[in-house]
Amino acid sequence: MDSLFQAYRTFFGKGDALYQLFSPYRICPLGAHVDHQHGLVTGFAFDKGIDFLFSATETGKVEICSLSFEGLTTFNVQKPIEEKQNNWGDYLRGATWALQQDYALKVGVKGVVQGSMPIGGVSSSAALLCGFVMALAKVNHLELDKMQVIHYASEAEREYVGLRNGILDQACVVLCEAGKLLYMDTATSEYQLYPFGDGKQSLPFVFGIFFSGVTRKLTGTDYNLRVSECKTAAWTIEAYEGQPLKEWEQTRLRDVTEEQFRQHEKRMPERFARRARHFFTECDRVKAGVDAWQKGNIEAFGKLIFESCESSIHNYECGSPELIALYEIMRETDGIYGGRFSGAGFKGACIALVDPSKQDEIERHVRTKYLKRFPQYEKDMQIFFCHSSNGVDFL
Repeated sequence: MDSLFQAYRTFFGKGDALYQLFSPYRICPLGAHVDHQHGLVTGFAFDKGIDFLFSATETGKVEICSLSFEGLTTFNVQKPIEEKQNNWGDYLRGATWALQQDYALKVGVKGVVQGSMPIGGVSSSAALLCGFVMALAKVNHLELDKMQVIHYASEAEREYVGLRNGILDQACVVLCEAGKLLYMDTATSEYQLYPFGDGKQSLPFVFGIFFSGVTRKLTGTDYNLRVSECKTAAWTIEAYEGQPLKEWEQTRLRDVTEEQFRQHEKRMPERFARRARHFFTECDRVKAGVDAWQKGNIEAFGKLIFESCESSIHNYECGSPELIALYEIMRETDGIYGGRFSGAGFKGACIALVDPSKQDEIERHVRTKYLKRFPQYEKDMQIFFCHSSNGVDFL
């Protein structure tokens, strides 16, 4: 945090009452690409993320400097939020916009934020959104519970930023606890936090985060197209079933059963059948994974994560050549229990559950194999080993 304090003093001087907040990044071991269809998901927060250092401004002005991105974001919470500027500040504007739907905000913030990892695949956007929602709530004396923080951050990303995702990312950032697996039904927002096995032993793994060096914004990929394909798959099954159709925007694969899908699978256009196939098999993997986790069977849990990535490649059809290569390397690396694309699978990183006693060998092996295939990323590829953590909170 020293760099944040130094930057704050440089930009804003001294004398303010300062608030510190840490908003973690997240990974989803099982439950990939199903939250926007109201599926079942799992997740962890881990001990890398975004640090916030800020103070209140009674004028309503927001001035936020990022040490990770260029530019100073400025606007006023007392005024309607204008159109997107197509930069990182849109997430701050979006969080403000979402809160303005229910609250008359009076107090702004000035401060500094800094991320501790490259962008891509670990939900830095959700960490930024959840942290800023909590920052604005703090200075405006809004008593938000955890589900409200998730709601406003999610609304900001969907309705303002324009990424049609579910609540997985925000739920992990807000709800997770160190050493426990978050399990959530995104149709109802009901969730549980499960310790590993009987809860008496420490976790037998650390998280390996393997950044490919590829960076692309999700709003410039097929992410939103995949959401549309899933909705179309659900609508197709409902039509075959003769069920009344809801508006397309309100239609999701959770509205139909796996049995209904299997009955009509061969009749559907294969593109849509693959999307539905991923949804239903992934929800089954989540249930099997939670069972393996509660039994303390890390090998079975990891195997399901590998299977999840296979379905992401072949049924959901995401993954760049770089990410697919990383996944293939992880599969043949000793000491990796399981791994897959992190995030949407169109950019960024792969994640893995790693035997901590083999970290050095794993790093050498993965780096060597990957850069042999993609030497152009030698300066950009990064590998981190991290531990699970609690969700976003003030320090």
